[in-house]
Amino acid sequence: MFLHYRKSFYAVLFGVVFAVIFSSGFYFGKQSVLESKEISLLNKELPAGVETDFGAFWKAWSVLDEKFVSKKEMPTDQEKVYGAIAGLTKSFGDPYTVFFPPVEAKAFAEDIKGEFGGVGMEIGLRDEVLTVVSPLKDSPAERAGIKAGDKIFKIDDKTTTDMAVDAAVKLIRGEKGTSVKLLIVRNGDVKPIEISVVRDTINIPTIDTKLRSDGIFIISLYSFSENSPSLFTKALREFVISGSDKLILDLRGNPGGYLEASVDMASWFLPTGKVIVREDFGKKQKEEVYRSKGYDIFSDKLKMVILINRGSASASEILTGALSEHGKATVVGERSFGKGSVQELVNITNDTSLKITIARWLTPNGKSISEEGITPTYVATSSEKDLKDGRDVQLEKAVEILLKKS
Repeated sequence: MFLHYRKSFYAVLFGVVFAVIFSSGFYFGKQSVLESKEISLLNKELPAGVETDFGAFWKAWSVLDEKFVSKKEMPTDQEKVYGAIAGLTKSFGDPYTVFFPPVEAKAFAEDIKGEFGGVGMEIGLRDEVLTVVSPLKDSPAERAGIKAGDKIFKIDDKTTTDMAVDAAVKLIRGEKGTSVKLLIVRNGDVKPIEISVVRDTINIPTIDTKLRSDGIFIISLYSFSENSPSLFTKALREFVISGSDKLILDLRGNPGGYLEASVDMASWFLPTGKVIVREDFGKKQKEEVYRSKGYDIFSDKLKMVILINRGSASASEILTGALSEHGKATVVGERSFGKGSVQELVNITNDTSLKITIARWLTPNGKSISEEGITPTYVATSSEKDLKDGRDVQLEKAVEILLKKS
């Protein structure tokens, strides 16, 4: 799973304050009923402008301690704290805002460093259902038949109803050589399909190039990794050397990655200062605008088509939105996934963290990527028969458009 996030150090201060609030509260929570003066004292420790009566919270804590009966071992006070923070986080209704207790925090830290075995696919929530954004090229997921848009209803024996994306990722990933069973429903199908995928070390592919016999040059970009900008530069050099003026940038199945990579790539086609993407913080702070670095090496003679599908997300949507809205490229394919939010990783304690959505991406014209995705200029979808026959309807449409512009 690819995540664009920021790790904030100044934000640790919030975590410290939050911990102080709860530690003082737990002392009072040991009593069956909070006295009014104690509630008042607790409320004084809340952030400025917040007035909340914690009486109900501590009463529930006390009642659970006194009356709850279970065969399972009772949670420790610290586990109750983590559960409370997790519930608070969930109340914001954002699937990408998640609290990580110690074990999960350690696993997530390893994930973003790439130290994991998995099946090689990006997942997200669409209409509150766990959905495959895209399987990576040549990954175990792709080889097993997983497709963009597949809805995951079960991971092994666990249903995914109300399951957070990060919790699902944790279940899907695992030791190389082991397998995970996914119960999925595919668009247009009524019956669910069970697919078993064998986990492996995931090597994320980046880029392929091809010069067709009709003179059209194709750059297939599979991810926006740290080294994508340099590889993309080499691919553009190949394109220029080929003498072609017709370019297809294939971003189908590209789940995104680094924002900086998409900004650098867009800069090859846009003059200095042109807006590539807007980072909208709502009322929290002024929006931040990312602009072209102005490499701008191509003239108006360049004919360019970008291919996208339901598996194109995040940085793919940023690059596509920028080049299409500035009139540099025609977009062909299917509406993109719509993953246009920014997450920040905040240390709450030394061994816990909070991944929180702090902003949303807007295209240069102000369209929300999360809400709208990117809609192609020309919609083209391959049917099951097309796929079985080896026809690529979207690529055919892109070729048709470019050859007409000759």
